[in-house]
Amino acid sequence: MAVAKELAETIIDPKAYSLRDPVDAAFRTIRAQTPLDVATLDDVEPFWVVSRHADIKEIERQPDIFHNGDKSTFLTNMEGNEKVKMLTGGEPNLIRSLVSVDGLEHKNLRGIVFPHVTPRAIRPLEDRIREIARDFVDHMLTFDGECDFAQDVAFLYPLRVIMTVLGVPQEDEAFMLKLTQELFNNADPELNRARAELTPEEALKSLWETTMELENYFAAVTKKFRDNPTDQVNSLIANAKIDGEYLNHRQMMGYYIIAATAGHDTTSNTAAGAMWAMAERPGMLEAMQANPDLINAFVEESIRWEVPVKHFMRSAVSDTEIAGQKIRAGDWLMLSYQSGNRDEAVWDDPFDFRIDRGSSNPQIAFGYGVHVCLGQHLARMEMRILWEELFKRLKSVEMNGQGERTISNFVCGPKHVPVRFTVQ
Repeated sequence: MAVAKELAETIIDPKAYSLRDPVDAAFRTIRAQTPLDVATLDDVEPFWVVSRHADIKEIERQPDIFHNGDKSTFLTNMEGNEKVKMLTGGEPNLIRSLVSVDGLEHKNLRGIVFPHVTPRAIRPLEDRIREIARDFVDHMLTFDGECDFAQDVAFLYPLRVIMTVLGVPQEDEAFMLKLTQELFNNADPELNRARAELTPEEALKSLWETTMELENYFAAVTKKFRDNPTDQVNSLIANAKIDGEYLNHRQMMGYYIIAATAGHDTTSNTAAGAMWAMAERPGMLEAMQANPDLINAFVEESIRWEVPVKHFMRSAVSDTEIAGQKIRAGDWLMLSYQSGNRDEAVWDDPFDFRIDRGSSNPQIAFGYGVHVCLGQHLARMEMRILWEELFKRLKSVEMNGQGERTISNFVCGPKHVPVRFTVQ
């Protein structure tokens, strides 16, 4: 068997992810009928659809067999692949970041920042993050009982936190938010660079322009922090050396860009999705106010529920077997975190948002294994502190209209969460 063509078309459709239900329904069928099988479409290289939680983890724990960087790390068509290689001098990814390198290079690059983002290392940041959270709660409450939580809080609070950690001036935050949204929401006319529907060729041109704008910005950052080093993350990147040499241009730019974009966008999506879920469920706010220990479970469930990164691609470098299926060297695989986080074999009622799952929720939205998200502990801390501060102030909250998600099959989350609230 193979993955049915109509299901394969749904799970790569950016508009289907903005609606979410069609994608969840498609993956539900795939998990039941062809949980690990090949999708064949007209203009895309055939790829394995990895839909189950266990299979995703099994692949992620074998990074020597399943590489990130040999092919594109996110789903793209064959024409786009060739054009990317032309732009990069033969590399399959526009940006050479932590998520698109393997082996020793990945280990060395990850080691630059990893010691600074462990739970122990980030603990001293808690007071500063709490100050930022209180500022944004105060900001929300100025809206007199109605706001768009995504636009007014969720997009801005994690942005302020990560820019503080990186060492980016506050006056540059709007610029960073704009370029982040252009990078991850290229299929969304409301957020992409052209503010219009784009052909695949136009979309790639737009992504390249955004990437070049980010590189120009970070070239000045490099000079600044080499002249005056600090303990901020951008300074660590600027001054990092491997075997006595500074990072090369693509390594350095990829590091800056992933830290400055994924470092807040995924947390923004998750926080916005958490508010949306809570605002639709009477009694959930009161339950957490009565028992603040539930906030950690709320955070983990919101990560599982929103799954901001929908997929990453891997490519096999040798013949192997997963769940009885023979994978050949050169095969391309889509690890669907969206599907893995809805796996009925792992969760009861996976299509409901529940805070009784506990804080040991086995969600895999951060990935797994050596490529697990570098900023996961900071993201959890940011969200926990935001809810601790906000729940002290809110009396009630409910949706105030229809929410909307971004149009993207790669990084996708709420872009509008209109809520009505009262305060204590």
